[in-house]
Amino acid sequence: MRILVAGGAGYIGSNMVAMLTAEGHQPVIYDNLSKGHKDAVKDCEFVKGDLTDFDMLLATLKVNKIEAVMHFAAFIEAGESVEKPLKYYQNNVCNTNVLLRAMEAVGVGKFVFSSTAAVFGTPQQIPITEQTPKDPINPYGETKLAVEKMCHHQAIAGKLHYVALRYFNACGAGHNATLGEDHKPESHLIPLAIFAAMGKLEAIKIFGTDYPTPDGTCIRDYIHIEDLCRAHLLALKKLDKETESIYNLGNGKGYSVREVIDTVKKVSGAVPEGGTFFKVVETNRRPGDPPVLVCDSAKAKNELAWQPKWTNLEKIVESAWIWHQNHPNGYKE
Repeated sequence: MRILVAGGAGYIGSNMVAMLTAEGHQPVIYDNLSKGHKDAVKDCEFVKGDLTDFDMLLATLKVNKIEAVMHFAAFIEAGESVEKPLKYYQNNVCNTNVLLRAMEAVGVGKFVFSSTAAVFGTPQQIPITEQTPKDPINPYGETKLAVEKMCHHQAIAGKLHYVALRYFNACGAGHNATLGEDHKPESHLIPLAIFAAMGKLEAIKIFGTDYPTPDGTCIRDYIHIEDLCRAHLLALKKLDKETESIYNLGNGKGYSVREVIDTVKKVSGAVPEGGTFFKVVETNRRPGDPPVLVCDSAKAKNELAWQPKWTNLEKIVESAWIWHQNHPNGYKE
């Protein structure tokens, strides 16, 4: 299929493009490079464009005879969304509306949307299923839920077949550890701990050590980028049979902040002879951090025949460590 990958030069998007290409599809990247990196997709068909540009989207869909769209072009920082909510509503909701209108105008009816576990807020039950009540606690989660609803109503109107995939914590490096995380600024735990192990940060911070968890730190479900991308391939097939579907994607196992840091220490060997590991600073909780977020992916496993292959945290961290060792300063551009 000819697939438009919005945000295809970003972390998840570039890994998706590589997997689509390997599977014989023809991805067309649509990215304004505000967050993405040209080096991550240098050998791929690329259109530099913004989701605010209806006419460019229309032309891109027509000229490239696009059959389906995957959307990875959202802003994703929950903390920033609290400080700049309008920025998140503009990009994540309004711009997605422009994309869906362009798709409708040219008759492209297949859509795979990157949603998030943030739609659940602080869940009352663990593990989290698709039926767990949605109650976002920040604008980021609200905007993702708004797009899910927009897709739902567009599907009811008979104008869209969509799958929404609710990610938990995407991590690791894919495509033989050649495509990794390079956010500026970086806020994700695994790369930040790797930066500390590489000496790029003086210390790694733990935000809150008094949560009701075994070691007092937050617990999260980490899913490797390749497992996420594989779910998107399976979702494409689902679009031929179903009008709308929503799936949670996670490993179903949680790791605490301390466990992740200890795993990075182990993988990196970041300890000098007779010395100590990189510095860990304990500080106050961040507002809006739920104690535990762990996924129940039974629905995706049953309906998509999806099965995570990267189930070992150490292996996931190893892939990220390799990428950062080979890209100490991130992508060149």
